[in-house]
Amino acid sequence: MVDLTGHIAVVTGANHGIGAAVARRLAAHGADVLVSYLRLAPLADPALPAAYDEARTGGAEAVIAAITAAGGRVVAHEADLTDPAAVAGLFDIAERELGPVDIVVNNASGWTADTFLPRRADAFGRGVAPLSAATADANLRVDARAGALVIAELAHRLVARDGRWGRIVGLTSGGPDGFPGEASYGAAKAALENYTMTAARELGGLGVTANVVHPPVTDTGWITDGVREFVRDSDRFDHVADPDEVADVVTWLCSDAARLVSGNVLRLR
Repeated sequence: MVDLTGHIAVVTGANHGIGAAVARRLAAHGADVLVSYLRLAPLADPALPAAYDEARTGGAEAVIAAITAAGGRVVAHEADLTDPAAVAGLFDIAERELGPVDIVVNNASGWTADTFLPRRADAFGRGVAPLSAATADANLRVDARAGALVIAELAHRLVARDGRWGRIVGLTSGGPDGFPGEASYGAAKAALENYTMTAARELGGLGVTANVVHPPVTDTGWITDGVREFVRDSDRFDHVADPDEVADVVTWLCSDAARLVSGNVLRLR
């Protein structure tokens, strides 16, 4: 039984997809949740379903409504995590409206597909850009730097109040063999993994666990028939996952039952 009553969570990138599912799951198990999100510019990529753009460019109203209807406590705040000052602001709002934060889920992404090759589309026909300072920064500032700052803010405030319990969960993709077609995204996620592993070692004495979840291909709105066919024929994946399936794992990692689980990258199938 997962009981997160009395705990306060910050979930980034939580207006849709895995982040929204995590926010709903944490609230369903008793946590009070700050939903952080940013309405992004549309990709307008003909190889992606229109619904994906609708989700990325929308607000957090649906998540707030779902949590509130179920009796949960939730606040939402739109924040551009490329601004380093935004992270402290999230914690300030959470503390003022809900209480001291002891759970953070680094889900937000500055996803921008880039490549070292002179091509404009990946194997699924989705647009991809030549790797540049702009594409690298788009990924690294959110997935790596902002994720690190969220961990640092949690640690700073936990130490200041002499806290003895905390949970850090990051979401990753790609892996040590690189991420062709999504080079900077993979690199940024690798950095987040390393920051999280360092947190596991440095903060363990404070009762903090830190883990990273590597979801399988997950239907957050971008899945096409071509992607489903790829998954069906792959020996790496069992199926296209639903965001709620990933959220179940993240929620368990935030529970007392997972108190001995720290410093891991959990690859889901």
